[in-house]
Amino acid sequence: MLHFGTAGLRGPLQDGPDGMNVTTVTRATAGLVEWLRGRCLGGGAVVVGRDARHGSAEFATATAEIFAAAGFPVTLLPGPLPTPVVAYAVRELGAVAGVQITASHNPATDNGYKVYLDGGSQLLAPADTEIEQCIDAVTEPVARTPVTPADDDIVQRYLNRVSSLPSVLGGAGARAAIRIALTPLHGVGGQMVVQALAAAGFTDVHVVEEQFEPDPDFPTVAFPNPEEPGATDLLLALAARVGADVAIAVDPDADRCAVGIPLPDNTWRMLRGDETGVLLGDCVLRTAPQDALVATTIVSSRLLSKLAPARGARYAETLTGFKWLARAGDGLVYAYEEAIGHCVDPATVRDKDGISAAVLTADLVARLKAAGRTLTDQLDDYALEFGLHSTDQVSLRLDSAAAAADVVARLRANPPDQIAGEPVKYTDQLQVRGRMRTDALVFEGSGSRIVIRPSGTEPKLKCYLEVVTPVAAPAELPAARTTAGQHLSALRDYCRGL
Repeated sequence: MLHFGTAGLRGPLQDGPDGMNVTTVTRATAGLVEWLRGRCLGGGAVVVGRDARHGSAEFATATAEIFAAAGFPVTLLPGPLPTPVVAYAVRELGAVAGVQITASHNPATDNGYKVYLDGGSQLLAPADTEIEQCIDAVTEPVARTPVTPADDDIVQRYLNRVSSLPSVLGGAGARAAIRIALTPLHGVGGQMVVQALAAAGFTDVHVVEEQFEPDPDFPTVAFPNPEEPGATDLLLALAARVGADVAIAVDPDADRCAVGIPLPDNTWRMLRGDETGVLLGDCVLRTAPQDALVATTIVSSRLLSKLAPARGARYAETLTGFKWLARAGDGLVYAYEEAIGHCVDPATVRDKDGISAAVLTADLVARLKAAGRTLTDQLDDYALEFGLHSTDQVSLRLDSAAAAADVVARLRANPPDQIAGEPVKYTDQLQVRGRMRTDALVFEGSGSRIVIRPSGTEPKLKCYLEVVTPVAAPAELPAARTTAGQHLSALRDYCRGL
Protein backbone atom coordinates (compact mmCIF):
# COMPACT_ATOMS: atom_id res chain seq x y z
CA MET A 1 0.00 0.00 0.00
CA LEU A 2 1.25 3.50 -0.82
CA HIS A 3 1.87 5.46 2.36
CA PHE A 4 0.96 9.12 2.69
CA GLY A 5 4.15 10.99 3.62
CA THR A 6 5.12 14.63 4.02
CA ALA A 7 5.38 14.84 0.22
CA GLY A 8 1.98 13.19 -0.19
CA LEU A 9 1.89 10.10 -2.41
CA ARG A 10 4.20 8.89 -5.15
CA GLY A 11 4.36 5.51 -6.82
CA PRO A 12 3.89 3.38 -9.94
CA LEU A 13 0.85 3.72 -12.17
CA GLN A 14 -0.94 0.45 -11.49
CA ASP A 15 -4.13 -0.97 -10.03
CA GLY A 16 -4.50 -1.73 -6.35
CA PRO A 17 -3.63 0.08 -3.11
CA ASP A 18 0.11 -0.01 -3.84
CA GLY A 19 -0.26 1.99 -7.06
CA MET A 20 -1.32 5.40 -8.30
CA ASN A 21 -4.84 5.09 -9.73
CA VAL A 22 -8.21 6.83 -9.45
CA THR A 23 -9.19 4.78 -6.41
CA THR A 24 -6.00 5.71 -4.58
CA VAL A 25 -6.46 9.38 -5.47
CA THR A 26 -10.12 9.29 -4.45
CA ARG A 27 -9.33 7.87 -1.03
CA ALA A 28 -6.44 10.30 -0.52
CA THR A 29 -8.62 13.29 -1.34
CA ALA A 30 -11.50 12.11 0.84
CA GLY A 31 -9.05 11.62 3.71
CA LEU A 32 -7.55 15.08 3.17
CA VAL A 33 -11.07 16.55 3.19
CA GLU A 34 -11.77 15.03 6.61
CA TRP A 35 -8.40 16.13 7.97
CA LEU A 36 -9.08 19.73 6.91
CA ARG A 37 -12.56 19.62 8.41
CA GLY A 38 -11.06 18.36 11.66
CA ARG A 39 -9.04 21.58 11.80
CA CYS A 40 -12.06 23.80 11.17
CA LEU A 41 -10.90 24.43 7.59
CA GLY A 42 -13.93 22.89 5.89
CA GLY A 43 -15.28 25.11 3.15
CA GLY A 44 -11.97 26.86 2.60
CA ALA A 45 -10.62 27.43 -0.90
CA VAL A 46 -8.54 24.68 -2.51
CA VAL A 47 -6.24 24.74 -5.56
CA VAL A 48 -5.74 21.68 -7.77
CA GLY A 49 -3.12 21.41 -10.51
CA ARG A 50 -1.41 18.75 -12.57
CA ASP A 51 1.50 17.98 -14.85
CA ALA A 52 1.30 16.09 -18.17
CA ARG A 53 2.11 12.58 -16.96
CA HIS A 54 -0.02 9.56 -17.72
CA GLY A 55 -3.12 9.73 -15.55
CA SER A 56 -2.56 13.28 -14.33
CA ALA A 57 -5.64 14.81 -15.99
CA GLU A 58 -7.91 12.07 -14.64
CA PHE A 59 -6.42 12.28 -11.16
CA ALA A 60 -6.70 16.08 -11.02
CA THR A 61 -10.33 15.98 -12.14
CA ALA A 62 -11.18 13.42 -9.47
CA THR A 63 -9.40 15.47 -6.80
CA ALA A 64 -11.17 18.69 -7.74
CA GLU A 65 -14.60 17.07 -7.96
CA ILE A 66 -14.29 15.39 -4.55
CA PHE A 67 -13.31 18.67 -2.90
CA ALA A 68 -16.20 20.43 -4.65
CA ALA A 69 -18.72 17.81 -3.51
CA ALA A 70 -17.43 18.27 0.04
CA GLY A 71 -18.21 22.00 -0.07
CA PHE A 72 -14.75 23.43 -0.81
CA PRO A 73 -14.52 26.17 -3.47
CA VAL A 74 -12.05 24.74 -5.97
CA THR A 75 -9.67 26.45 -8.38
CA LEU A 76 -8.84 23.75 -10.92
CA LEU A 77 -5.91 25.11 -12.88
CA PRO A 78 -6.29 25.14 -16.67
CA GLY A 79 -4.26 22.35 -18.25
CA PRO A 80 -0.88 20.90 -17.33
CA LEU A 81 1.25 23.41 -15.40
CA PRO A 82 4.42 23.51 -13.29
CA THR A 83 4.25 22.66 -9.61
CA PRO A 84 5.37 26.15 -8.44
CA VAL A 85 2.16 27.60 -9.87
CA VAL A 86 0.17 25.59 -7.33
CA ALA A 87 2.44 26.67 -4.47
CA TYR A 88 2.01 30.28 -5.63
CA ALA A 89 -1.76 30.02 -6.09
CA VAL A 90 -2.33 28.56 -2.62
CA ARG A 91 -0.53 31.51 -1.05
CA GLU A 92 -1.90 34.17 -3.40
CA LEU A 93 -5.53 33.02 -3.11
CA GLY A 94 -5.43 32.34 0.63
CA ALA A 95 -6.36 28.72 0.05
CA VAL A 96 -6.40 26.20 2.89
CA ALA A 97 -4.74 23.56 0.73
CA GLY A 98 -3.43 22.74 -2.70
CA VAL A 99 -2.83 19.49 -4.55
CA GLN A 100 -0.50 19.04 -7.51
CA ILE A 101 -0.68 15.77 -9.43
CA THR A 102 2.96 15.10 -10.31
CA ALA A 103 5.83 12.69 -9.84
CA SER A 104 8.38 15.45 -10.48
CA HIS A 105 11.51 13.87 -12.00
CA ASN A 106 10.53 10.22 -11.43
CA PRO A 107 10.45 7.76 -14.36
CA ALA A 108 7.52 7.75 -16.79
CA THR A 109 5.93 4.80 -14.99
CA ASP A 110 5.20 6.87 -11.86
CA ASN A 111 2.81 9.56 -10.74
CA GLY A 112 2.11 11.32 -7.46
CA TYR A 113 -0.10 13.51 -5.29
CA LYS A 114 1.68 16.47 -3.67
CA VAL A 115 -0.04 18.48 -0.94
CA TYR A 116 0.45 22.11 0.09
CA LEU A 117 -1.15 23.65 3.15
CA ASP A 118 -2.17 27.25 3.83
CA GLY A 119 0.62 29.66 2.97
CA GLY A 120 1.80 27.39 0.16
CA SER A 121 4.25 25.29 2.19
CA GLN A 122 4.56 21.54 2.13
CA LEU A 123 3.05 19.72 5.10
CA LEU A 124 5.11 18.51 8.06
CA ALA A 125 4.85 15.52 10.36
CA PRO A 126 2.65 14.58 12.14
CA ALA A 127 0.17 15.89 9.58
CA ASP A 128 1.14 13.08 7.20
CA THR A 129 0.26 10.30 9.65
CA GLU A 130 -2.91 12.12 10.69
CA ILE A 131 -4.01 12.38 7.06
CA GLU A 132 -3.16 8.73 6.47
CA GLN A 133 -5.37 7.78 9.40
CA CYS A 134 -8.19 9.77 7.82
CA ILE A 135 -7.56 7.99 4.51
CA ASP A 136 -7.76 4.61 6.22
CA ALA A 137 -11.18 5.59 7.62
CA VAL A 138 -12.66 6.51 4.22
CA THR A 139 -15.76 4.55 3.24
CA GLU A 140 -17.17 4.22 -0.26
CA PRO A 141 -18.78 5.75 -2.21
CA VAL A 142 -17.14 9.19 -2.34
CA ALA A 143 -19.29 11.94 -3.88
CA ARG A 144 -18.07 14.02 -6.82
CA THR A 145 -19.35 17.29 -8.30
CA PRO A 146 -18.20 18.55 -11.73
CA VAL A 147 -15.76 21.47 -11.68
CA THR A 148 -15.10 23.92 -14.50
CA PRO A 149 -11.38 24.66 -14.93
CA ALA A 150 -10.34 28.20 -14.04
CA ASP A 151 -9.15 30.72 -16.60
CA ASP A 152 -5.46 31.61 -16.77
CA ASP A 153 -5.67 34.68 -14.51
CA ILE A 154 -3.71 33.14 -11.61
CA VAL A 155 -1.17 31.73 -14.07
CA GLN A 156 -0.65 35.20 -15.55
CA ARG A 157 -0.27 36.69 -12.08
CA TYR A 158 2.42 34.14 -11.32
CA LEU A 159 4.22 34.96 -14.58
CA ASN A 160 4.00 38.69 -13.86
CA ARG A 161 5.66 38.16 -10.49
CA VAL A 162 8.39 35.86 -11.79
CA SER A 163 9.25 38.10 -14.74
CA SER A 164 9.51 41.11 -12.42
CA LEU A 165 12.09 39.49 -10.14
CA PRO A 166 15.16 41.02 -11.82
CA SER A 167 13.83 44.54 -11.23
CA VAL A 168 12.48 43.62 -7.78
CA LEU A 169 15.91 42.30 -6.84
CA GLY A 170 17.79 45.17 -8.44
CA GLY A 171 19.10 43.53 -11.62
CA ALA A 172 19.82 45.80 -14.56
CA GLY A 173 21.81 43.60 -16.91
CA ALA A 174 21.90 43.94 -20.68
CA ARG A 175 19.32 41.20 -20.97
CA ALA A 176 18.91 41.20 -24.72
CA ALA A 177 22.66 40.63 -25.09
CA ILE A 178 22.74 37.11 -23.73
CA ARG A 179 21.82 33.84 -25.44
CA ILE A 180 20.18 31.02 -23.48
CA ALA A 181 19.89 27.32 -24.26
CA LEU A 182 16.92 25.67 -22.55
CA THR A 183 15.36 22.25 -21.99
CA PRO A 184 12.30 21.28 -19.93
CA LEU A 185 13.13 17.53 -20.32
CA HIS A 186 9.74 16.68 -21.85
CA GLY A 187 7.96 18.30 -18.89
CA VAL A 188 5.46 21.11 -18.47
CA GLY A 189 7.90 23.96 -17.84
CA GLY A 190 9.10 24.78 -21.34
CA GLN A 191 6.52 27.26 -22.53
CA MET A 192 6.26 28.98 -19.17
CA VAL A 193 10.02 29.40 -18.78
CA VAL A 194 10.21 30.92 -22.27
CA GLN A 195 7.32 33.27 -21.46
CA ALA A 196 8.84 34.31 -18.12
CA LEU A 197 12.23 34.94 -19.70
CA ALA A 198 10.70 36.94 -22.55
CA ALA A 199 8.66 39.07 -20.17
CA ALA A 200 11.84 39.76 -18.21
CA GLY A 201 13.63 40.85 -21.39
CA PHE A 202 15.46 37.65 -22.37
CA THR A 203 14.31 36.85 -25.90
CA ASP A 204 17.33 35.07 -27.40
CA VAL A 205 16.33 31.61 -26.17
CA HIS A 206 17.12 28.39 -28.04
CA VAL A 207 15.26 25.26 -26.94
CA VAL A 208 16.03 21.57 -27.29
CA GLU A 209 13.26 20.79 -29.77
CA GLU A 210 13.31 17.04 -29.06
CA GLN A 211 12.50 17.73 -25.39
CA PHE A 212 10.39 20.88 -25.50
CA GLU A 213 6.81 19.63 -25.75
CA PRO A 214 5.35 17.72 -22.78
CA ASP A 215 5.64 13.99 -23.37
CA PRO A 216 4.72 11.58 -20.55
CA ASP A 217 6.95 8.87 -22.03
CA PHE A 218 10.15 10.98 -21.72
CA PRO A 219 11.54 9.33 -24.88
CA THR A 220 15.05 10.87 -24.92
CA VAL A 221 16.03 10.30 -21.27
CA ALA A 222 16.07 7.18 -19.10
CA PHE A 223 15.45 9.33 -16.00
CA PRO A 224 14.07 12.87 -16.56
CA ASN A 225 16.28 14.40 -13.90
CA PRO A 226 18.87 17.07 -14.85
CA GLU A 227 21.25 15.55 -12.29
CA GLU A 228 21.31 12.14 -13.98
CA PRO A 229 24.27 11.35 -16.26
CA GLY A 230 23.34 12.01 -19.87
CA ALA A 231 20.09 13.85 -19.13
CA THR A 232 21.49 17.22 -20.23
CA ASP A 233 23.64 16.00 -23.14
CA LEU A 234 21.27 17.44 -25.76
CA LEU A 235 21.12 20.74 -23.88
CA LEU A 236 24.88 21.15 -23.66
CA ALA A 237 25.30 20.17 -27.32
CA LEU A 238 22.76 22.84 -28.28
CA ALA A 239 24.48 25.42 -26.07
CA ALA A 240 27.82 24.77 -27.74
CA ARG A 241 26.27 24.81 -31.22
CA VAL A 242 24.49 28.15 -30.83
CA GLY A 243 27.19 29.85 -28.76
CA ALA A 244 25.00 30.31 -25.70
CA ASP A 245 26.06 32.24 -22.62
CA VAL A 246 24.26 29.86 -20.28
CA ALA A 247 22.34 26.57 -20.44
CA ILE A 248 19.28 25.98 -18.28
CA ALA A 249 17.38 22.77 -17.58
CA VAL A 250 14.23 22.50 -15.51
CA ASP A 251 12.92 19.13 -14.38
CA PRO A 252 9.55 17.82 -15.65
CA ASP A 253 7.39 19.71 -13.16
CA ALA A 254 9.74 22.74 -13.28
CA ASP A 255 10.32 23.07 -9.57
CA ARG A 256 14.06 22.43 -9.93
CA CYS A 257 16.63 24.23 -12.07
CA ALA A 258 20.08 23.13 -13.26
CA VAL A 259 22.61 25.44 -14.89
CA GLY A 260 25.31 24.71 -17.48
CA ILE A 261 28.28 26.96 -18.24
CA PRO A 262 30.88 27.19 -21.02
CA LEU A 263 34.51 26.37 -20.27
CA PRO A 264 37.55 28.06 -21.84
CA ASP A 265 38.11 25.15 -24.24
CA ASN A 266 34.56 25.59 -25.67
CA THR A 267 33.24 22.55 -23.82
CA TRP A 268 30.40 22.78 -21.31
CA ARG A 269 29.65 21.46 -17.85
CA MET A 270 26.66 21.51 -15.53
CA LEU A 271 27.13 23.35 -12.27
CA ARG A 272 26.54 21.42 -9.10
CA GLY A 273 23.52 22.47 -7.09
CA ASP A 274 25.78 23.95 -4.43
CA GLU A 275 27.49 26.18 -7.00
CA THR A 276 24.21 27.51 -8.37
CA GLY A 277 22.97 27.78 -4.80
CA VAL A 278 25.63 30.21 -3.64
CA LEU A 279 25.51 32.20 -6.90
CA LEU A 280 21.79 32.81 -6.55
CA GLY A 281 22.05 33.36 -2.80
CA ASP A 282 24.63 36.08 -3.30
CA CYS A 283 22.49 37.57 -6.07
CA VAL A 284 19.47 37.84 -3.76
CA LEU A 285 21.55 39.25 -0.90
CA ARG A 286 22.77 42.14 -3.06
CA THR A 287 19.50 43.96 -2.42
CA ALA A 288 18.14 42.15 0.64
CA PRO A 289 17.72 44.10 3.88
CA GLN A 290 20.44 43.84 6.52
CA ASP A 291 20.04 40.80 8.75
CA ALA A 292 18.02 38.93 6.13
CA LEU A 293 18.02 35.14 6.43
CA VAL A 294 19.34 32.60 3.93
CA ALA A 295 19.19 28.85 4.45
CA THR A 296 20.32 25.52 3.14
CA THR A 297 20.38 21.96 4.42
CA ILE A 298 22.65 19.74 6.44
CA VAL A 299 23.87 17.92 3.31
CA SER A 300 24.69 21.06 1.32
CA SER A 301 27.99 22.93 1.03
CA ARG A 302 29.13 25.10 3.96
CA LEU A 303 29.95 27.96 1.58
CA LEU A 304 26.64 29.77 2.12
CA SER A 305 27.29 29.77 5.88
CA LYS A 306 30.46 31.80 5.21
CA LEU A 307 29.03 34.07 2.55
CA ALA A 308 25.96 35.09 4.57
CA PRO A 309 27.74 36.89 7.44
CA ALA A 310 30.16 38.46 4.97
CA ARG A 311 27.12 40.01 3.25
CA GLY A 312 25.47 41.10 6.51
CA ALA A 313 22.94 38.29 6.52
CA ARG A 314 21.92 35.52 8.89
CA TYR A 315 22.30 31.85 8.03
CA ALA A 316 20.19 28.84 8.98
CA GLU A 317 20.62 25.14 8.39
CA THR A 318 17.78 22.63 8.22
CA LEU A 319 17.15 18.99 7.46
CA THR A 320 16.79 18.03 3.80
CA GLY A 321 13.68 19.13 1.96
CA PHE A 322 11.77 22.34 1.41
CA LYS A 323 9.20 21.41 4.02
CA TRP A 324 11.98 22.44 6.43
CA LEU A 325 13.72 25.13 4.37
CA ALA A 326 10.51 27.13 3.88
CA ARG A 327 10.23 27.30 7.67
CA ALA A 328 13.89 28.18 8.33
CA GLY A 329 12.99 31.38 10.17
CA ASP A 330 11.76 34.96 10.02
CA GLY A 331 13.19 37.20 7.33
CA LEU A 332 13.89 34.36 4.90
CA VAL A 333 14.87 35.73 1.49
CA TYR A 334 16.52 32.70 -0.09
CA ALA A 335 16.87 28.95 0.42
CA TYR A 336 18.38 26.14 -1.59
CA GLU A 337 19.15 22.44 -1.43
CA GLU A 338 22.04 20.77 -3.22
CA ALA A 339 19.61 18.72 -5.32
CA ILE A 340 19.15 21.79 -7.62
CA GLY A 341 16.19 23.19 -5.70
CA HIS A 342 16.16 26.98 -5.29
CA CYS A 343 13.64 29.27 -3.59
CA VAL A 344 14.57 32.79 -4.72
CA ASP A 345 11.27 34.48 -3.82
CA PRO A 346 9.87 32.96 -0.60
CA ALA A 347 7.53 35.93 -0.16
CA THR A 348 5.37 34.48 -2.94
CA VAL A 349 6.45 30.85 -3.48
CA ARG A 350 7.39 28.99 -0.29
CA ASP A 351 8.93 26.10 -2.16
CA LYS A 352 11.58 25.41 -4.76
CA ASP A 353 10.78 27.04 -8.09
CA GLY A 354 12.77 26.29 -11.24
CA ILE A 355 11.11 29.04 -13.28
CA SER A 356 12.00 31.94 -10.99
CA ALA A 357 15.47 30.44 -10.53
CA ALA A 358 15.91 30.36 -14.32
CA VAL A 359 14.94 34.03 -14.65
CA LEU A 360 17.27 35.11 -11.86
CA THR A 361 20.10 33.00 -13.32
CA ALA A 362 19.65 34.71 -16.68
CA ASP A 363 19.72 38.12 -15.04
CA LEU A 364 22.92 37.26 -13.15
CA VAL A 365 24.60 36.07 -16.35
CA ALA A 366 23.53 39.26 -18.14
CA ARG A 367 24.84 41.55 -15.42
CA LEU A 368 28.15 39.69 -15.28
CA LYS A 369 28.51 39.75 -19.07
CA ALA A 370 27.88 43.50 -19.11
CA ALA A 371 30.84 43.79 -16.74
CA GLY A 372 33.01 41.50 -18.88
CA ARG A 373 32.67 38.61 -16.42
CA THR A 374 31.18 35.10 -16.24
CA LEU A 375 29.72 32.71 -13.67
CA THR A 376 33.12 31.01 -13.60
CA ASP A 377 34.74 34.30 -12.61
CA GLN A 378 32.20 34.74 -9.83
CA LEU A 379 32.86 31.22 -8.49
CA ASP A 380 36.59 31.93 -8.58
CA ASP A 381 35.97 35.05 -6.48
CA TYR A 382 34.25 32.91 -3.84
CA ALA A 383 37.22 30.54 -3.80
CA LEU A 384 39.57 33.44 -3.14
CA GLU A 385 37.31 34.96 -0.49
CA PHE A 386 36.19 31.83 1.36
CA GLY A 387 38.34 28.94 0.11
CA LEU A 388 37.61 26.54 -2.74
CA HIS A 389 34.53 24.50 -1.76
CA SER A 390 34.35 21.31 -3.87
CA THR A 391 31.40 18.96 -3.45
CA ASP A 392 30.27 15.57 -4.73
CA GLN A 393 27.77 12.85 -3.92
CA VAL A 394 27.98 9.07 -3.83
CA SER A 395 24.69 7.20 -4.03
CA LEU A 396 24.88 3.47 -3.39
CA ARG A 397 21.88 1.45 -4.57
CA LEU A 398 21.40 -1.53 -2.24
CA ASP A 399 19.09 -4.53 -2.14
CA SER A 400 16.65 -2.91 0.26
CA ALA A 401 16.05 0.06 2.51
CA ALA A 402 16.94 -2.21 5.41
CA ALA A 403 20.37 -2.83 3.88
CA ALA A 404 21.04 0.92 3.77
CA ALA A 405 19.92 1.27 7.37
CA ASP A 406 22.25 -1.60 8.32
CA VAL A 407 25.27 0.24 6.89
CA VAL A 408 24.43 3.34 8.91
CA ALA A 409 23.90 1.21 12.04
CA ARG A 410 27.29 -0.43 11.56
CA LEU A 411 29.02 2.94 11.21
CA ARG A 412 27.12 4.25 14.22
CA ALA A 413 28.27 1.32 16.34
CA ASN A 414 31.90 1.60 15.24
CA PRO A 415 32.58 5.04 13.72
CA PRO A 416 35.96 5.50 12.03
CA ASP A 417 38.44 7.94 13.55
CA GLN A 418 40.15 8.41 10.17
CA ILE A 419 38.82 8.63 6.62
CA ALA A 420 41.15 8.71 3.61
CA GLY A 421 44.09 9.19 5.97
CA GLU A 422 42.62 12.26 7.66
CA PRO A 423 41.49 12.30 11.33
CA VAL A 424 37.76 13.01 11.60
CA LYS A 425 35.29 14.09 14.26
CA TYR A 426 31.98 12.26 14.35
CA THR A 427 28.46 13.55 15.02
CA ASP A 428 25.44 11.27 15.21
CA GLN A 429 22.45 13.38 14.23
CA LEU A 430 20.14 10.95 16.04
CA GLN A 431 21.71 12.19 19.28
CA VAL A 432 21.04 15.85 18.44
CA ARG A 433 18.10 17.47 20.20
CA GLY A 434 15.44 19.45 18.39
CA ARG A 435 14.61 19.87 14.69
CA MET A 436 18.04 18.77 13.45
CA ARG A 437 17.60 15.25 14.82
CA THR A 438 17.65 12.77 11.94
CA ASP A 439 19.12 9.44 10.87
CA ALA A 440 22.44 10.74 9.55
CA LEU A 441 26.12 10.62 10.45
CA VAL A 442 28.52 13.56 9.96
CA PHE A 443 32.28 13.08 9.73
CA GLU A 444 34.43 16.24 9.68
CA GLY A 445 38.15 16.56 9.09
CA SER A 446 40.33 19.65 8.97
CA GLY A 447 39.38 20.24 5.32
CA SER A 448 36.64 17.76 4.55
CA ARG A 449 33.12 16.74 5.48
CA ILE A 450 31.02 13.65 4.77
CA VAL A 451 27.31 13.27 5.60
CA ILE A 452 25.98 9.71 5.34
CA ARG A 453 22.30 8.84 5.51
CA PRO A 454 19.86 6.25 4.19
CA SER A 455 17.49 7.54 1.52
CA GLY A 456 13.98 8.16 2.77
CA THR A 457 12.34 7.05 -0.49
CA GLU A 458 14.63 4.49 -2.17
CA PRO A 459 16.89 1.55 -1.21
CA LYS A 460 19.97 3.77 -1.33
CA LEU A 461 22.76 4.96 0.92
CA LYS A 462 23.59 8.60 0.22
CA CYS A 463 26.95 10.19 0.98
CA TYR A 464 27.48 13.94 0.58
CA LEU A 465 31.11 15.03 0.26
CA GLU A 466 32.81 18.40 0.61
CA VAL A 467 36.47 19.42 0.53
CA VAL A 468 37.58 22.96 1.39
CA THR A 469 40.96 24.06 0.02
CA PRO A 470 42.54 27.42 0.95
CA VAL A 471 43.41 29.69 -1.99
CA ALA A 472 45.52 32.82 -1.45
CA ALA A 473 45.87 34.07 -5.02
CA PRO A 474 44.29 33.46 -8.45
CA ALA A 475 47.43 31.66 -9.63
CA GLU A 476 46.85 29.01 -6.95
CA LEU A 477 43.39 28.01 -8.24
CA PRO A 478 44.51 25.31 -10.73
CA ALA A 479 46.65 23.56 -8.12
CA ALA A 480 43.87 23.90 -5.53
CA ARG A 481 41.38 22.25 -7.88
CA THR A 482 43.81 19.38 -8.50
CA THR A 483 44.32 18.89 -4.78
CA ALA A 484 40.58 19.06 -4.09
CA GLY A 485 39.87 16.57 -6.88
CA GLN A 486 42.33 14.08 -5.42
CA HIS A 487 40.85 14.47 -1.94
CA LEU A 488 37.30 14.04 -3.26
CA SER A 489 38.41 10.92 -5.15
CA ALA A 490 39.73 9.40 -1.92
CA LEU A 491 36.48 10.22 -0.13
CA ARG A 492 34.45 8.68 -2.97
CA ASP A 493 36.53 5.50 -2.74
CA TYR A 494 35.86 5.29 0.99
CA CYS A 495 32.11 5.71 0.52
CA ARG A 496 31.91 3.17 -2.29
CA GLY A 497 33.57 0.65 0.00
CA LEU A 498 30.96 0.95 2.75
